[in-house]
Amino acid sequence: MIHTIRASIAAALVLLSAAAPADTAPGSPQPPVAQRRPFSVLSPHGARQDDYYWLRDDSRSSTEVLDYLRQENAYRDAVLAPSAGLRKTLYEELAAREPPQDASVPVFEHGYWYYVRYEPGQEYPVYVRRKATLQAAEQVLLDGNALSRGHEFFHIGSRHVSPGGRYLAYTQDIVGRRQYTLRIKDLRSGAMLADAVPNVEPGFVWAADGRTLLYVEKDPVTLLSERVRRYRIGSKARVNPLVYEEKDHSFYVNLHKSRSEKCLFIEMISTQQSEWRYADAADPQLRFKPVLPRTANLLYEVETMGGDFLIRTNWQAPNYRIVRASIAASADKATWKDVVPHRTDVFIEGFEVSSRALAVEERSKGLRKIRIKPWSTGTDRLIESTDAAGTLQLMPTPGYDSASMRYTFSSLITPTSTFDVDLLSGARELKKAEVIGGYDPARYRTEFLFAAARDGTQVPVSIAWRDGTPRDGTAPLYQYAYGSYGASTDPEFVTDWVSLLDRGFVVAIAHVRGGQEMGRQWYEDGRQLRKKNTFTDFIDVTHFLTAKGYASRDKVFAEGGSAGGLLMGAIANMAPQDYRGIIAYVPYVDVVTTMLDDSIPLTSNEYDEWGNPQQKAFHDYMLSYSPYDNISAQRYPALLVYTSLWDSQVQYFEPAKWVAKLRATKTDSNPLVFTIDMAAGHGGKSGRFQRYQDTALEYAFILDRLNEAPASPR
Repeated sequence: MIHTIRASIAAALVLLSAAAPADTAPGSPQPPVAQRRPFSVLSPHGARQDDYYWLRDDSRSSTEVLDYLRQENAYRDAVLAPSAGLRKTLYEELAAREPPQDASVPVFEHGYWYYVRYEPGQEYPVYVRRKATLQAAEQVLLDGNALSRGHEFFHIGSRHVSPGGRYLAYTQDIVGRRQYTLRIKDLRSGAMLADAVPNVEPGFVWAADGRTLLYVEKDPVTLLSERVRRYRIGSKARVNPLVYEEKDHSFYVNLHKSRSEKCLFIEMISTQQSEWRYADAADPQLRFKPVLPRTANLLYEVETMGGDFLIRTNWQAPNYRIVRASIAASADKATWKDVVPHRTDVFIEGFEVSSRALAVEERSKGLRKIRIKPWSTGTDRLIESTDAAGTLQLMPTPGYDSASMRYTFSSLITPTSTFDVDLLSGARELKKAEVIGGYDPARYRTEFLFAAARDGTQVPVSIAWRDGTPRDGTAPLYQYAYGSYGASTDPEFVTDWVSLLDRGFVVAIAHVRGGQEMGRQWYEDGRQLRKKNTFTDFIDVTHFLTAKGYASRDKVFAEGGSAGGLLMGAIANMAPQDYRGIIAYVPYVDVVTTMLDDSIPLTSNEYDEWGNPQQKAFHDYMLSYSPYDNISAQRYPALLVYTSLWDSQVQYFEPAKWVAKLRATKTDSNPLVFTIDMAAGHGGKSGRFQRYQDTALEYAFILDRLNEAPASPR
């Protein structure tokens, strides 16, 4: 089989140069080597030569490019063929932790119990409801398994039943490009309506009449969310009426409905400012007014409470506060009254409001907690993690007058548990405890530490290991981070990581700057002209963990995806000697070229995150760390790189060019494996079992690098 694959690769190299890359040894499979075709990337600050720009094909139809990507997959199969047995073992082990038959905790809304269930061996969820009681007959709303037939990729974005209960609207993506199609089902007859609205965002909202909904239309090229349109069932309009159009392409557009269901919101948000507009959900004209005009560096989000708005805002509050203002006077900040004041030591991450209480997600000392503030008593209750490194998260709970709210708790070693908390008494009811077959949390340990970065900053680190794993500097380490967009990486239970823990690994999350684990300033210190803090924090955490004996210096593996893949590319250039292997999922690695080209999807939304390279200060700084531009003739660790052809967030050609240039430049013979999913998007495969194929490949790659690949965990 290996011989056949190698022969097919060799026969197909008409478009490729004959030079052998450094990451091969005599007698081993030979990777495809991309031709160098010089291309000038222009900027106001001078041109750069890109030898592999030709790998970009926006149409994804070039025979030349697709053949090259298929050759990479064939090389992957040849290189990894010896680990086929291990991959099979790992896949079966990973999939076995997925309950064959599972269901979410039901939620009660407008007379029905709604929940999602999985059937044995099936890849996709079934969405169902029961009327009045859980003993009533089950009504299937959508069967993802039936809808997915004939599609290599399938994803349901969101689904909502109309007021009055007659219609179900949902969005689906069958490519992976995040260009959803809006469909509507008549729940009385079971028939699908003929109308289908393509190229929309996954989210939408119903108006109070039960026949009108709002959706967000995307630009077909840039994929930006630009226009809000109104759709009415039975309308004969050739074009659905325009409700709002966003002219500033640095903003994303989202739709929301208040928990009371009385207000509809259009949210426009960029990295540094936001604007919300509201309309009465019962207004036939759906006339939207601004809550607060957009202002530079002002961020806020809104909920309703009677005749008032509750507003989470950073105005005079870097870590945010929550204020109350009348709807009529919401634009007048002088009328705002603090409900949750600003604190320098607590970051307010989100909130849910009800007629009985306010539930706040807050973050302190790096960890997320929940605070309940009943309106009647004024006495707060703080719900914290019971593990050293754990997290709590509010879940959407229908019913503005509900007596309880729902939240989840998990940690690196504790599977997810779902609770309902009584908003007045504070009593908690366990609704579901996730059970992982054969997993006993008592056999594992977790800690939450702080590692000193090179500038003296204390960087939080969540770690876990299994009892019996040595703490003498000999254990292998699997270190993960993200560190961008203010997205915090919480220490939550990751089922897949059990396969590493059971094989003697220490698993760590480096909470690097660029997230918001330590408050808003933590994010500010990891973006734009401070972005390199993200990379050096990760490297310094590695040094800390190995120096303290948690892991061996020569057995460290790093993993990250998307903007976390940028992190992987940066550390590969900056500190290759510190890592035995690096795994980069859909990595954002060609920073300057992408940010110079606003025809590439989402580029114009990203200037506040990375900087605009049309300006020299940003151009030069971004160029100094861009992984693609900083590849050098040095030794690199073993590399496993994932991408998807239809990725909407990081275009496939970024990692494709990165791999090609690495192969032509690096001086070592360590493996560089590139795997391309030809029928998926940014999140990879769409089925619940399918995704374990990629994980099994990754873990087999890691274990092979350690040269200790046991057939099963101890």
